This record gives sequence, structure tokens and C-alpha cells, in this order.
Amino acid sequence: MTDSDSVTVGVLSLHTSKETKAILNAVEDLGHETEWLRTENTTISVTDGSVVLEPAVDVIANRMLLSNTEHPAEELGLANTFAQLVPMLNEPATVLTAMHKLSTATTLATNDVRTPDVTLALNSDALNAARDRYGEEAVYKTAIGTHGGGTWKVGADDPVNAMVGNRYAFLQELVDQEGVPNRDIRVYVVGGEVIAAMYRYAPDNDWRTNVALGGSVEDATNDLPEEAREMARRASNAVGLDYAGVDLVEGEEGWFVLEVNPTAGFKGLYQATHVSPAPYIAKLAIERAGGSVDDDRVADISTVLDDSRPLAQPRQPAQDEVEPALIGYIEEVVVSGTSGSSSVLAKSDTGATRTSIDTSLAAEIGAGPIKSITRVKSGSSKTARSRPVVDVVVGVGGNRHTVTASVEDRSHMDYQVLLGRDILENYRVDVSRRVDQDAVDMPEEE
Repeated sequence: MTDSDSVTVGVLSLHTSKETKAILNAVEDLGHETEWLRTENTTISVTDGSVVLEPAVDVIANRMLLSNTEHPAEELGLANTFAQLVPMLNEPATVLTAMHKLSTATTLATNDVRTPDVTLALNSDALNAARDRYGEEAVYKTAIGTHGGGTWKVGADDPVNAMVGNRYAFLQELVDQEGVPNRDIRVYVVGGEVIAAMYRYAPDNDWRTNVALGGSVEDATNDLPEEAREMARRASNAVGLDYAGVDLVEGEEGWFVLEVNPTAGFKGLYQATHVSPAPYIAKLAIERAGGSVDDDRVADISTVLDDSRPLAQPRQPAQDEVEPALIGYIEEVVVSGTSGSSSVLAKSDTGATRTSIDTSLAAEIGAGPIKSITRVKSGSSKTARSRPVVDVVVGVGGNRHTVTASVEDRSHMDYQVLLGRDILENYRVDVSRRVDQDAVDMPEEE
């Protein structure tokens, strides 16, 4: 290949991840140029009617994590701007469909791809009125979420809320898997072709199979029935994604598509199958821009997940480093569960590994159900006590964290919530700042 045949592939990713680095490295290995479009190096200008994107690229692979940000419309707007200038894999409109689980379900249903029954209502009364359709147990999810956060299993008598925090939520049919281990299948599709597939098994004391939550994985590529393989391809095509992780589950009535993920991770898939999707995504991007690749080379480098620092990763100037947000020793937080939200005062404790919540508050907001029991040591005690743990959403200073919190009787304590390192690792704590104290009077001018 001559230099004139070379194309420049940009990866749009404002975060740092194995996946972004692996795609960039794969493009380099295939003999083409790369740019990492991120905050340190990217500008767009409109001057005298001409639009210029810097750095210049011939095609963009979109890796924006819209489901994991508080302001997805901002980043979706950026991606949409870039997509008007150069070809883009996983165009913004398709990602908008995929990131919203109800939008995904309706798109699949209208394209005759089987998905579990769902109901989203814009008010809680209507959502609870639909609860009887889903039997003794149902899945309750936020419409936007990732890594299994914002997902609960609810019983027939558990009240549910139309919103969890600031996100809409919905009921979903729980696909029956009696007599088999609790598992689903993640199928990675690139350019309409199945690259690899893995079984995902739920960890002990949980029913969700997400690798980020401790689920285990096993190669399913060669075991994948043709029905499931074809359903994964059709689901990716229906949503319009160039590459996707398609999650399927087999029930008594056959296969169902659970989700179609536009930024599915590579780590678990590679662990299970020893196949990296990165070279296949790189190949698709290069060819979309008019370049060419050696298919044998793609297959060779797909056996390695190369997430080393790519040549295209900009060096971040020291002066541009952003300090973590500051919170106080006592902060006002919003805690949300399946049936409501409550604004309470919380104490920051950097010595606690896990956030904890008072039993009565957990009941009030519908935190749970209990997903496991953990052994916790507190204070100077040498013995550990058993505490149930549940998923809750905690809003702190405009940010939103889904954490697995321990539940305890805090009625004898001043604060119903204790913030542990699972949340505090994202902040700096000012122990002198507490929102429960009156502001110091300032002297008036005399």
C-alpha cells in the first residue's frame, strides 16, 4: 500500500478506554493513520461559510459513552456535528435509538425482532396499573443506564416509580430460564457479521449477568444457534448500528433480544473468546473511507487485545488537569429506588468502602430488593456483622451514581446516609464544609 492509499481514521471518544485504544492501535497495525478526537486536540470552526474539523480525518468511529453521562444531548450534538462533515460509524441517530432501551425495544418490535414485553408510563399510577401484566416477578429498568446500573427485579407487590432520579424507568417481562444457570449471550456484530459470542453468567447472589458486576464469561461462538446468530444480525441492522454488542436470552418461547449496545466493551469478550473486535471495526472504518486492508492481517491481529497507549493519544498538559469536584463532610443528596426519591443529608466517610443507607429510608424509596449479604466491620469492632446490600441511585452535586449500598438501622445516628469510597472516590472532601450549619454572619458596613 502506498502513502496515497492511506486514510486517517478518527475515534471520537472523550474518555479513555481499552476499546478506544485497541481500535486506534488496530488501524495503525493495518497501515493507516489515526487521530483520537478528544478534549485536548479537537476544534471545529465555521469561517466564511467553510467548515473545518481539526484534526482532519477521513472517517470517524463513534465511541461516545452517552449512557454514562449526565448530559447525553451535549455529546450527541457533538457527534451529530462531526457526522455532517465526514462518514461516521455508529451515526448519532442510531446511537440515540440504542442508548434508550425503550426506543431500542420499539425499533426491534417494529422490525419483527422478538424482545421481552415492556411498559413505560410517564406517571407512576399508570406504570403500577400495568404491573399485573408481568407476573410474580418483573424487571424494572431505567431507560438509560449502563453496566447493569439502574436495573432491579421487583415482586408483584413492589411499587414502582415512573422515574428513578431524573431518568424514566419501565417494566420489562422477566424471561423464564427455569432449570438452567442464569445467563445470557452477548454477540458482537461488526458490519452485519458475527465476530464472536460469549455466555455471561450472573455472579453469586445476583441475577444480572454484566461482567462489570462480577459476572463470569464463557466462549459461545461455536455453540451459537443459527437462530440466535441471525437474530443478533437483524437486531443490529434494525437499530442501524455498524458495530454493536447484542444481548440475547433464551426462554421457553425461544430467543429474545434484551439490548443492543453501541459501545459494548471488549474485555469480557476477549477473555472468553480470545477475539478482539477492534481490528474488524478498524477494517470497516478504513473501507468506509475508501481505503483497503489485508483480511488475513485483520484475522491475525484480532487474536490480541492491544490496549497499549496509541500513537494518537494526545499528551495532556499538566495545567489542563481537572481537579475532582469538592463536596463537604455533610452534603445534601438525593437517593432513589424503585418507588421514589428522597432528599436527605449524608455524611462523608472516606474510611468506609461502601455507601450505607438507613433501613426506613431504604423502605421509603423502594431500595432493593436485597441482592446479597455482606460482612462489614465498623469502627473499632473486631468482628464483622452481616448486612443486606441493595442497589440505589445517589445524586450528589448534580452527578448520579448507581451503587450497591449496605442497609442498616441508622435511626440512632444523625444522618440516614453515609457516603463511602464507592462514591467519594470521584470527589475531594472538605471536612470543614457542612450544609447543616448556618452560614457565618458577615458584618455589614458601618
